[in-house]
Amino acid sequence: MLDQGSDMTNSFSTEQTATTTGGRRIAVRVSGPDDGLPVLFCHVAPGSRHFDPDPEATAAAGVRLITLDRPGYGGSDRLTEGSSPTIPLYADDCAAVLDQLGVRAAAVTGWSAGGRVALALAARRPDLVRSVAVIGTPAPDEEVAWIGADEKAMIAGLAADPDSALANLEQMLAPMTADPSAMIGMVGSSPADEAALADSELRADLEAMLTEAFGQGSAGLAADLVSYTLTPWGFDPRAVGAPVRCWYGAADAVVSPAHGQWWVDQVADGTLTVLPEAGHLLVRPVWSEVLRWNAASS
Repeated sequence: MLDQGSDMTNSFSTEQTATTTGGRRIAVRVSGPDDGLPVLFCHVAPGSRHFDPDPEATAAAGVRLITLDRPGYGGSDRLTEGSSPTIPLYADDCAAVLDQLGVRAAAVTGWSAGGRVALALAARRPDLVRSVAVIGTPAPDEEVAWIGADEKAMIAGLAADPDSALANLEQMLAPMTADPSAMIGMVGSSPADEAALADSELRADLEAMLTEAFGQGSAGLAADLVSYTLTPWGFDPRAVGAPVRCWYGAADAVVSPAHGQWWVDQVADGTLTVLPEAGHLLVRPVWSEVLRWNAASS
């Protein structure tokens, strides 16, 4: 069942709640006309449903933008004790939202960590996915290295006690989430990203996204990190039959276009687009193009 809440920023935006078969609640935001092309946007880590990559472009395109919080972020219930955060679980949450909204097929976009979820959804529920746009999503570290030595040491330490890994990581991250504005560096830290943040509207939108993301502390971020560092990714990108287009920034200090090329090489129908001067915050400058491509592919 999907419950509808009060209108948010305008008459075209509503807050809703979907429910999994196990009763876990998923916070959902739906913006735009009911008859617009459904576009599902899977957020970055850390992130939340409170982010529209470019509100002006979204409104101009007339799409129906659907965003949701992964477990532990914003208004979505955290996972119950004993549950493991996995990318397929997150994809199944997306499918539950689309099914409960009555969406037969959506154009699906994922930014950074959200790209894995978008691709997993396309692999697991091809009936629900018209196209997949991937923006700055890392490939597996063993395929295209991107995780630093310190982070690998931390992951190895957590893996030594997998039953307590999620709780331990949540405790480790808790102090970092006290000031959401200070966490913007987690979603974009290259010189190109610093230049992008000169846009005060983008900075404000990211701060709003992160403030909502950390409403439950570090639960969502800890679960996200576990899902792609300590558990198998659980889906095969070669099973994705929908057209896939990848956008990457040549100036991204962490996720280079080599990651996009890896994804393109895995899927049946993939294309890579590289923005020469963009970093990890390329989601805003490419959004108009993403929406045009989604419409053409649908």
